[in-house]
Amino acid sequence: MSQKLLDLAEQSSLKEDKPQFEIGDTVDVHVRILEGEKERIQVFSGVVIAMSGSGTREMFSVRRIVAGEGVERKFAIHSPRIAKVEVTRSSHVRRAKLYFLRDRVGKATRLKERRRS
Repeated sequence: MSQKLLDLAEQSSLKEDKPQFEIGDTVDVHVRILEGEKERIQVFSGVVIAMSGSGTREMFSVRRIVAGEGVERKFAIHSPRIAKVEVTRSSHVRRAKLYFLRDRVGKATRLKERRRS
């Protein structure tokens, strides 16, 4: 009974147009940033290394290299701060979590591209 009530409450917070991407995809995440009264959109580009949760608690982690340092950021898929998620490249991976990319440097971080026709 209580689970049904929780599901009904979550329905209002879910996005209708959930972005379609998979682990290993290179994505551009457009994030709304509030600076005082102004709002701007900042793009965070990187590889999706993990997905977790379900419903309104569904999250994904994006990793990128900035000035030779690895940066990871977690985003909630249904957050109103996420303007959109664009897939720029798809990769073929055989794992659900790509944490092994943390230990790799340079060309070793490349993933095999998935061809879609």
